[in-house]
Amino acid sequence: MKPAVFVSHPVPQTVRAYLERHCNCVVWEGGKPVPRQIILEGVRDAEGLLTVGGRIDEELLAHGPKLRVVSNISVGYDNLDIPALRRRGVIATHTPGVLDDTVADLILALMLSAARRVPELDRYVKSGAWRKEDEENLFGIDIHHTTLGIIGMGRIGGAVARRARRGFEMRVVYHNRRRKEALEQELGVEYCDVNTLLETSDFVLLMVPLTPDTVGFMGEAEFARMKPSAIFINASRGQTVDQEALVRALEAGEIRGAGLDVYEREPLPGDSPLAAIPQVVTLPHIGSATARTRQAMAELAAQNLVAALRGETPPNLVPEFADTT
Repeated sequence: MKPAVFVSHPVPQTVRAYLERHCNCVVWEGGKPVPRQIILEGVRDAEGLLTVGGRIDEELLAHGPKLRVVSNISVGYDNLDIPALRRRGVIATHTPGVLDDTVADLILALMLSAARRVPELDRYVKSGAWRKEDEENLFGIDIHHTTLGIIGMGRIGGAVARRARRGFEMRVVYHNRRRKEALEQELGVEYCDVNTLLETSDFVLLMVPLTPDTVGFMGEAEFARMKPSAIFINASRGQTVDQEALVRALEAGEIRGAGLDVYEREPLPGDSPLAAIPQVVTLPHIGSATARTRQAMAELAAQNLVAALRGETPPNLVPEFADTT
């Protein structure tokens, strides 16, 4: 008999067909976000859950006593209560790797947009305010031959470093829990402590995972160390930044600008101070949002799910579960 699976998010037809060959599937087709009660009801008899975000906690697991695996269509997994999953013997998977280049492309877009003031000047032209004599007031800054500091040199950080070094001839410095000596040899990136990175970089990119240790990682003291001419980029998680401290740093001219894809509260409220600061580029958490990449993520998540339900070791276990299979 095929195992029962609940899919809390519409998936491409090819992914659904793959799942249905191996599982008895119930797929939520009601759009996003899926109501919490729907997920609680959906996991009642399910052995597997395929999901995008949404808190997986003790309450949900109690509603799904047969669950064996939760498959996240995401590289991040801060929505998972790891201790609760482990207590109940439920493993978790995620989708690293397939989105690296897509997210790295977006990060470069944020850097370019903030440096050359693209959204601000787009609005300026469309408003009819363009005057030839304004030219010097429209200046931005260069990316090429400047210094990029990357805090969190994982797969995506490495993909950004390759683009920065090879495409823009930037100097790249980084800080990470572990040195990446192979990447240093490949690209000539330089390891340094966080304070040195903040003080010397023209662009500071934050790419740390969200953990208790990284909540508010960038705060008032960190922004004060940055150059007044520097631009801050965040494509990790919103909670890794003290957003009020970022607003104060921008309003006080402690840093030049910011490019953001994530926020403490999402969606970003329209009355947020960030929305009123011209030198801030704001995107709606779309790091991996291309059709091809989202298809690949759903395919990988489905493969992870099916492997686990077959009793095999899924190819992309969340690291905390690597010692349980």
